[in-house]
Amino acid sequence: MVPTTPFWWEDAPPLSPPQMAVQARCDVVIVGAGYTGLSAGLTLARAGRQVQIFDRQRPGEGASTRNGGIASGNLRPGYRQMVRRFGAARANAIQAEAKAAREDLAEFIRREAIDCEFRLTGRFTGAAKPGDYERLAREADFIRKTLGIEAHAVPRSEQRAVLGTEFYHGGMVRNDIGGLHPAKLHRGMLALAEKAGAIIHSETAVHGFAPMQGGFDVETARGRVHADHVIVGTNGYTDGADPWLRRRLVPVRSRIIATAPLSNNLMSELMPKGVMCSETRKLHYYYRPSPDGARILFGGRDGTIAGEATWPTDSLRRALADIFPVLDGVDITHSWYGYVAMNRDMIPRVFSRHGMRYAAGYCGSGVVWARWAGQKAAWQVLGDERGLSALDFRPPPTIPLFNGKPWFLPAVYAWMTLQDRLGHRRHR
Repeated sequence: MVPTTPFWWEDAPPLSPPQMAVQARCDVVIVGAGYTGLSAGLTLARAGRQVQIFDRQRPGEGASTRNGGIASGNLRPGYRQMVRRFGAARANAIQAEAKAAREDLAEFIRREAIDCEFRLTGRFTGAAKPGDYERLAREADFIRKTLGIEAHAVPRSEQRAVLGTEFYHGGMVRNDIGGLHPAKLHRGMLALAEKAGAIIHSETAVHGFAPMQGGFDVETARGRVHADHVIVGTNGYTDGADPWLRRRLVPVRSRIIATAPLSNNLMSELMPKGVMCSETRKLHYYYRPSPDGARILFGGRDGTIAGEATWPTDSLRRALADIFPVLDGVDITHSWYGYVAMNRDMIPRVFSRHGMRYAAGYCGSGVVWARWAGQKAAWQVLGDERGLSALDFRPPPTIPLFNGKPWFLPAVYAWMTLQDRLGHRRHR
C-alpha cells in the first residue's frame, strides 16, 4: 500500500512544542495552529499581547502541511460572477486584495528569511475544451490590463514549450504565482510565533466558548481560559466545539500523489518551465514539480468522506497518465489528503460574530489566504486600520441540511466526474 503520510513530512514533519501550563488568563485565545492561527498569533504577540494558541492536533498537522504548496491566492468565482453576487466595487476590491495577498506572502518569506523553497515560477492553466481557451485568453487580457499582472494566452501549437502534453486545448500563463514547501513555511512561522512570545498548546482541543463580562470563557482539554478576544482559524478542521461555524464550512478532502523521482530528461520534457499547473475541468486537477524538480506532485478532490479507500489514489494515477501518457504505470511513493473548506460565497472570509473573529473558508487556496486572513483578524483585534478587508462583509450563509458531515459530496463528485467525461469526449 502507498504510504499515506504527506511527501512534505519527509523533510519537515509536524512538531509538538514542549507542553506548557495553560494560563487561566490572556489577552487573546486563538483556535488552530496552522497558517491562520500562527499568522494571527505572530502579529498579536509582536504587538505585545498575551496570546495562547490551541490545536487539537500537532501544530500544522492539518492542511498547512498537507497542501500542494501552490501560492495561488485563487478566487473560485470569476470576475463577472463576483460582480453579480457582490457588486462591482467589492468584486474589484477582492481582486485587488488577492494580488496584495500574493505579494505580501512573498515579502513575508523574504523579510523573515523563511527557508521554504519559495520560487515565483508562474502558473499554467490548461483549457479542457476549446471554448475554455477563449475564456482564458480573455482572462489573461483582463488581469494584465486591470491588475497589472503579467499574463498571456498559450495556443495549443505552443503548449509543449510550457507543458509536455497534448491533453489541453492551449491555456494561460500568469507570472505572479509561485510554489513553496508548505511544511517548511509552517515550521518557519511556528518558530517566529514562539520567539515572539505566543504560547502554543499542541494536542489540546478547545471544547467550547461562552461570552463573559469583558471577554470569553474558553473551555479546553487542559483547563479554562478567560480571554478578552477569541480568533477561530480551524477552516476545514472545524469540529463540534463551534456548531455555528461548522454549518457554514464544508470540509472537502483534497488528495495528492507523488511520483517516484523521474529522470532529468523526462522532467525537462514534461515540465520544461517548472510552472505550477491547474486546469478548467469541473473536477480540476492541480500539479507541480517537487521543489527539487525530481518528481511530480499531482492533486485533486478525493470524493470520499470517511476511511482510506484505495480508489482515489488509483483515480489520480489515471488522471496523471491521461495528461502525461508516458507516466502510465509510474511508481507512486506517497498518497495523502487534507481537508479544504468550502463556503457558499466560494471566496475566503474574515468575519465576526458576537465579538469572536473568524478567518476561514479558503476554498482550496489557503497557502496565500490563510496567512493573510489570520493577519487581518489580528489587526482587527488591535484596532489597526490594516484590518480592513474586502473579505469582511458578513458571515457566510449556512449550508442547507448540513451539520458537519458532508453526506452529499460523493454524489456531487460523481455528477461532476460524469460532466467532465462527457465534455472530454465531445472535444477529442
